[in-house]
Amino acid sequence: MSSMQIDRLLDTVIKFGASDLHLTVGRPPTLRLHAHLKNLQTKVLDSDDMVSLMKAITPERNQQELQEKGGTDFGFAYGDAARFRVSIFRQRGDIAIVLRQIPSRLLTFEQIGLPDMCKELIRRPRGLFLVTGPTGSGKTTSLATMIDYINQSFDRHIVTMEDPIEYYHYHKKSIINQREIHNDVPSFGEALKRVLRSDPDVILVGEMRDLETIEAAIRAAETGHLVFGTLHTTGAAKTIDRVVDAFPVTQQNQIRVQLSTALICVLSQALLPRIDREGVVAAYEFLVVTPAIANLIRDNKTFRIDSMIQTGKKFGMQLLDDHLWSLYTRGIISAEEMIDKSKDRGNLRDKVHKLGKTVGLAEYDMEDEEPAGGKKE
Repeated sequence: MSSMQIDRLLDTVIKFGASDLHLTVGRPPTLRLHAHLKNLQTKVLDSDDMVSLMKAITPERNQQELQEKGGTDFGFAYGDAARFRVSIFRQRGDIAIVLRQIPSRLLTFEQIGLPDMCKELIRRPRGLFLVTGPTGSGKTTSLATMIDYINQSFDRHIVTMEDPIEYYHYHKKSIINQREIHNDVPSFGEALKRVLRSDPDVILVGEMRDLETIEAAIRAAETGHLVFGTLHTTGAAKTIDRVVDAFPVTQQNQIRVQLSTALICVLSQALLPRIDREGVVAAYEFLVVTPAIANLIRDNKTFRIDSMIQTGKKFGMQLLDDHLWSLYTRGIISAEEMIDKSKDRGNLRDKVHKLGKTVGLAEYDMEDEEPAGGKKE
């Protein structure tokens, strides 16, 4: 099957700088380029193509997992050119593959537009630094940038737990050890249990996806480590609620107290395609835990956090919707994209209308009803 070699496809992904390659039966290979899908001008893939593409890149252990569980994930390096995070799963009895390109170049704070205040906060010797946002919002990149900054600037022992490892880090001023879940250690819980014995200063927990991991991350932050963690929540206040809600009701008060002292900040982000189609831009919500905000967390008044963020500009705080609005008024993103990613759609839509502009798509006018003209595509 010479017409469909994985190498040629990966070369194309790298050449175009696409973020993802989608391979599935009944469609030609498709790139995700600046948030839009683009078919490659090659043959439509059939079942046999998919099996041989899968076998060309998938380690034995993952082929077995695909067989047993219907899906598998792994990372792999394509020579020195790039690394990919691969997700393979069965659908309608066939195989589908998505490869996400992991940029090998570490970016700077300025390049990804991270709030400057982050530099101050990551100098701290202890505490929990949460980076949140939906899948594909650039959390991994933001974390890699911050870890790299620590690695260059301070002498620390950094231990990461990742599933899979995406960015490779090399020892600079710090020592950095990266543990891959399933490869180096069976689970996040197990990795966290062991990590405190390895004299770490900085710990990165790829995903705080269950009670055991969340609990261990908070404990590590309390005992004098700087802990980075990620969650799939949008917005700072929601993130705090999500952490507390992971615990049984009887423990929630105690967790609020612990969080109020352990949490340093929440950086919540979204990625949006730029109007000029020159890639994507990140929008951030940034909460810095001041004594006043610690009180709100402890007293279960997270609903008041958003208004505190608005008055906390001198600490570098900002609301997601305010950042989105600023990107829109500077002509970097479209009104539709802004409203799509916003927390309070109605408010931003009204602001657009006040400028005398309209927002496309009637569906935004009726939040909970069917969009005009049937279902949303």
